[in-house]
Amino acid sequence: MKSLVVFISMLLLLCFQCIYGLGSGESGTGVVPSPDRSPDGADLRSSVGTMVGTHFAMFHQGNTDKCAIVMNLSAVDRCAFVKTTQDCSMEDSFINYLKMTFCLLPPDLTPLTITLCIIWLLFLFIVLGLTASKFVCQGVTFLALGNGAPDVFSATVAFSRPHTAGLAIGALFGAGIFVTTVVAGAVSLVKPFTVASRPFLRDVIFYMAAVFWTVVILYRGTISLGETLGYLGLYVVYVITVITSAYIYSHQKHSATRSSIQSSTHVPEFQSSESDDEAILISNSSIQEDYDSEYCPLLPYCESTSSILLSSLNPVDSRIWRRKSWRWRAIKILKMPLEVLLLLTVPVVDPDKEDRNWRRPLNCLHLITAPLVCVLTFRSGEYGMYRIEDQFPVWALTLLFGLFLSAIVFLTTTNNHPPPYHSLFSLLGFVVSAIWISAAALEVVSILHMLGVVFSLSNNLLGLTLLAWGNSIGDSFSDVTIARQGYPQMAISACFGGIIFNMLIGVGIGCLMQMFNNEPVVTFEPAGLLTWVLAGSLGLSLVLSFILVPLRCFHMGRSHGIFLLLFYTVFLLVALLTEFGFIHT
Repeated sequence: MKSLVVFISMLLLLCFQCIYGLGSGESGTGVVPSPDRSPDGADLRSSVGTMVGTHFAMFHQGNTDKCAIVMNLSAVDRCAFVKTTQDCSMEDSFINYLKMTFCLLPPDLTPLTITLCIIWLLFLFIVLGLTASKFVCQGVTFLALGNGAPDVFSATVAFSRPHTAGLAIGALFGAGIFVTTVVAGAVSLVKPFTVASRPFLRDVIFYMAAVFWTVVILYRGTISLGETLGYLGLYVVYVITVITSAYIYSHQKHSATRSSIQSSTHVPEFQSSESDDEAILISNSSIQEDYDSEYCPLLPYCESTSSILLSSLNPVDSRIWRRKSWRWRAIKILKMPLEVLLLLTVPVVDPDKEDRNWRRPLNCLHLITAPLVCVLTFRSGEYGMYRIEDQFPVWALTLLFGLFLSAIVFLTTTNNHPPPYHSLFSLLGFVVSAIWISAAALEVVSILHMLGVVFSLSNNLLGLTLLAWGNSIGDSFSDVTIARQGYPQMAISACFGGIIFNMLIGVGIGCLMQMFNNEPVVTFEPAGLLTWVLAGSLGLSLVLSFILVPLRCFHMGRSHGIFLLLFYTVFLLVALLTEFGFIHT
């Protein structure tokens, strides 16, 4: 579903661009050929220098990426341009998508290359969602980290590059507007409810503070180390506030329960509804236990090591498979290779299971594959290919170390009982999941950068649409499903808690990474009109929620949901009109 939404949105953006007529020209790629361009590219460097001088003012008004002028060149000159221009290098990703677009196939087949890149982008969104939902969430305590991992890593990667920071700003602001309007509106339509007043006001106030801080930094154009650490500090304050509020609420509830118990001793004939609910829960749990025990073997069965390995690598549960529709099965078949790869490399510790998901042969194999994934994917394998004294590669040393550690664990453990240090595998699983998500996020940002260059789309627009929708649509369906099951307050809490985490951690970690690589003060590109449309729309939606919801006694009904959906529709229309020049200063 996430990939389908991203694909449809990509088609809508391209159709809008084609209707407006930006960059229509030769070779079917939407480019106007320059009349003074030599066909053989002999004077490429001098003509490019003239082009850069002509567009110098444009770069300093909102786009300092010199690679953006590649579409003003003739089709035969683009390959040489992206090879010689530093802004087109894409050193952090495994694939240079600009070189792939303009150099892999002849110029008349460039649309085919772009189509392949879009299909690869859809697959990367699946990687982000699957890794975060099935592997990160199993290894960490805070649900926001698992749900927000794609958003945070995408924002971190985009902020760490000078020319793609607009992607991060567009994605964070765009996801914020999408969640606070579309998701909150859908939850209100599905299940009208009364939101908890204090948590709602707390989350809105903290998120407004984060947005206001980001707007100030964008207006100034710079951010210092202290301000970057302030983002992380504000999230720590938010977490402490949430924990303190939960403790106070729990203490008050416990005190009220004790007083009600004391009063009930004098009136034994009355029974509270809470006890009825507990009885229902106990009966439901007993039914679930009976259901699970139905599949337990009657006699003790000792499974062999090889069968444990094969069953652990099987991503399909036969009981679930039989109950699902053919559409679910088709999607599952497409995702199976990716799930097997993740099962091979990411250990998962499940504290809810009796054996904590201990799979001796697979966990021993993880000690080999997980370190290899880390060294071969971190920074595009730069460290893994490094040779010690120009002789021995780091990846080979990592392989030997993994084999040695795996042999020790295999010889000192059994299949039936997890070792005392089994919980350390959860830390390893979290690290490897983070590496996988980071690598996929790097490729996503690089592809979006390429699409922005090819179709003359700004990073802000790509961020607020494709990147924001791709990272948020999965959690959005989850929140609506939770609301439909009768837990709308939980869905709203997940909405606001996730976007606060994404904003503060994404900006904080991303700017810290850029500071470590470059200067102690990060300088942003001058904010364009679309950036202020984003910021103003997000701020307006939060202010309206902060005012309207209390005025309605914190009841979020269907009329409020329709209002939020209309607000997002108007915002998206204004953003598109601003991007394509219909609205300008």
